[in-house]
Amino acid sequence: MSQNAPMTEAMTDAPLWTGDAMVEAMAARPLHGVPASVTGISIDTRTLSPGDAFFAIKGENFDGHNFASKAMIAGASCLVVAEEKLPALGGVTLPMLVVPDVLEALRMLGRAARARTDAKVIAVTGSAGKTTTKDALRHVLARCGRVHASAASFNNHWGVPLTLARMPAATDFAIFEIGMNHAGEITPLTKMVRPHVAIVTMIAAAHLGNFGSLDDIARAKAEIFTGLAKGGTALINRDDKRFKLLAELAGIAGVMKVTGFGENKRADVQLVKSALLSDCSSIEAKVFGTDVMAKIGVPGRHMVQNMLAVLGAAHLVGADLAEVAHALADLEAPDGRGKVYEIARGHDVDGEGGHLTVIDESYNANPASMAAALGVLASTNVNRGGRRIAVLGDMLELGSHSKKLHAGLAEPLLSARCDRIYLGGAEMAALADELAARDKAGDDVPPFAHYDDLDGLGAALASELLADDVVMLKSSNGIGFSRLVKMLRQGDTTP
Repeated sequence: MSQNAPMTEAMTDAPLWTGDAMVEAMAARPLHGVPASVTGISIDTRTLSPGDAFFAIKGENFDGHNFASKAMIAGASCLVVAEEKLPALGGVTLPMLVVPDVLEALRMLGRAARARTDAKVIAVTGSAGKTTTKDALRHVLARCGRVHASAASFNNHWGVPLTLARMPAATDFAIFEIGMNHAGEITPLTKMVRPHVAIVTMIAAAHLGNFGSLDDIARAKAEIFTGLAKGGTALINRDDKRFKLLAELAGIAGVMKVTGFGENKRADVQLVKSALLSDCSSIEAKVFGTDVMAKIGVPGRHMVQNMLAVLGAAHLVGADLAEVAHALADLEAPDGRGKVYEIARGHDVDGEGGHLTVIDESYNANPASMAAALGVLASTNVNRGGRRIAVLGDMLELGSHSKKLHAGLAEPLLSARCDRIYLGGAEMAALADELAARDKAGDDVPPFAHYDDLDGLGAALASELLADDVVMLKSSNGIGFSRLVKMLRQGDTTP
């Protein structure tokens, strides 16, 4: 079963909400009646399904109240609107639930959803691996019960309450991703989620521009412990340099049970042995004293670390470890996070039909995840005549540390056994300068090129990549490398 199979969501014949229950949860004032049932929660008319309640949230760029007519046409069962916006909605005859603040009403509904369920709840945060760990938990726990989990990376001030509000009462396991850009952002989210298990995947230089140090990032991530349900467990990367700090912060938050995962001999979920292959990994682990063997369907040492967290969390919420371990073999990397594409590309060295292998890591990047992706590239098999190629773009939100951290990628990059390197973006100029300096000093630096813009980089890739090449593309999402992946998949010549 693939990671995205429909069975991974909690399924029930009952409606998600009754209109009366929503009115009570949000202290709303009904106008034009109340729907008997609501089958879903939407904040976007482009993805709204008939029967959904449409929450007219006002964001930075759009005001949901301006899309009320589109929500009606799309088949919304009701609208949740702000009192102050009613004069502009005079033509709406659909049932409306009127509230002082729509986003706060969504939070209230999310809290009500959490209060009505007996589900075991897991929350995941960290500088890298959050979405991968959350998606893997959704996949494996679907073998053991009804699962509800965050869609995509819905991990912020609207994504978390939206995911909560969408949670059916008849859920066995719920998994939430919780992210942050600044200190203080995780606390209100984790207190809404009230997890039984809180995972911190790792601490690294992500969003470092908003913090003074990695210790400050650890303190912000440790806010997840403040919302743990009574008797809940902190599950922390035991191999992380800031494990001790995180464990101390968990204790300060009142957490009585602090556990760890990793290779460390004192880890409660300990990696005993692993074999890292080009397309998967196999592991032996001790999970709270139980011997577990598993194949992991996605390659990379970092994936092994994340799956240790998955095994530990699954045990802590009472899932069947044998089923969970078996399900790890079926894992598939999601778009932008290591998904592999085989693309027809001319002929190979033997004159047969050739294929270009593209490893899509275009969704996000920081120094730690860059090193992990380069490790996967290094272990990927390359056919005779093919080349191992790294295409790296800017890492964002690193502030004054940016130049140093980009230049610091030289070491893992040169260890990745690349035959050619392409760099894109203004920040990557620091890495290009570092590679040039090492080349001048006599180091074994493969051919590399730096491009200021996506168009120039895209044109070079379109014309220079060959059959049997293996190319890994990684950057922060805002750089737009997903366009390069799309270009390569479609055989276009411009991004």
